[in-house]
Amino acid sequence: MPTWLEAGLWGLLGGGALVLGALVAWFLRVPQVVVASVMAFGSGVLISAVAFDLMAEAAETGGLVPTALGFLGGAVTYLGANALLARRGARHRKRSGDQQPSEDQQQGSGAAIAVGALLDGVPESVVLGVGLLGGGAVSLPVLAAVFISNVPEGLSSAAGMKRSGRSAGYVFGVWGGIAVLSGLSALVGYVALGSAPPEAIAVITAVAAGAILTMIADTMIPEAFERTRTWTGLITALGFLLAFAIELA
Repeated sequence: MPTWLEAGLWGLLGGGALVLGALVAWFLRVPQVVVASVMAFGSGVLISAVAFDLMAEAAETGGLVPTALGFLGGAVTYLGANALLARRGARHRKRSGDQQPSEDQQQGSGAAIAVGALLDGVPESVVLGVGLLGGGAVSLPVLAAVFISNVPEGLSSAAGMKRSGRSAGYVFGVWGGIAVLSGLSALVGYVALGSAPPEAIAVITAVAAGAILTMIADTMIPEAFERTRTWTGLITALGFLLAFAIELA
């Protein structure tokens, strides 16, 4: 199988977890405390992947200063884009309760939520594609982190979309589209950076890491804490420990 196609398929697999979560939310009534617990667990898994896979590798390849600048650049870029989308109705796109506005309540919020979901997923997918450069293999801890965190993201957000009155066509159109675009992002990340120097790849990896960590703090942890409260830290730590164990295996 061509490596570029493999990159796309890994990205599609990671994005497909969003569809899986949406299917569960649409057809089953999952208690919000369960959604929040899985969200906290997924946050811990992603934090571990950011620290031990993305940032460690970027710093080793590109050096501390370029890695730090890329990391902060990714965080600031995500923060700015997320703030813009929040003003258009996508602030609570990962919430499973009644926080998401309907289209009647805020015109254009449906499109903003869809774009916000894409904003959350693209950095993860690009990293999966970049990991295959130079004849490498996809990082199992990163893939596990993306998949484990995407299931509760899709579940929580789809539950909120359903509560706000959005149709099944909209919900699965959004998540199916995001899954396909995740695959394309991984594919493009591999193709576009195939001839890039290792230092440039390190900076781009750091940019993605900054965006992912900011996304966790801005959108995943708040949803988790709303229901799990004092248990949030412990559940997140368990997710971190699992990913760390995968890294050492």
